[in-house]
Amino acid sequence: MTTTTAESDVDRKAIALEYLKRLDRGEDFFDLFDENVQFYYPKWGLADGLDAMKEAFGGIASIIGGIKHDYAYLNYVVNGDTVVVEGTSSGKAADGTEFRAGVTHAGRWCDVFEIRGGKIHRLFVYLDPDYAGADTERYPWLRS
Repeated sequence: MTTTTAESDVDRKAIALEYLKRLDRGEDFFDLFDENVQFYYPKWGLADGLDAMKEAFGGIASIIGGIKHDYAYLNYVVNGDTVVVEGTSSGKAADGTEFRAGVTHAGRWCDVFEIRGGKIHRLFVYLDPDYAGADTERYPWLRS
């Protein structure tokens, strides 16, 4: 007789939070992902599979020097395998420019996870990747 345990909403939330904490600590987090993960990041696009996701994170690491997510203020919406996490963060862009949600335009974000069998199968990240606030020519309200 095979016994299976259903993955709970609490389990899925814990996996999403563990990803954010490892990201903040600069630790490896790729073991949290399925080999066939689908990853989306603004201005990068879609990355299909773990190797493509690692390549995307290599590019992302070149624009961000460090990040800290504000765990106390995370909003979760869980529906089946889907976990949506909305939050704020602070950190430094690669050029040393500091960002903080509520102080600069960067730092607010929303991640959409699909988590099954203890692994993240899909992660779509929604945020403004201009952490340094350098993209001002296209947006007149940022020029002042």
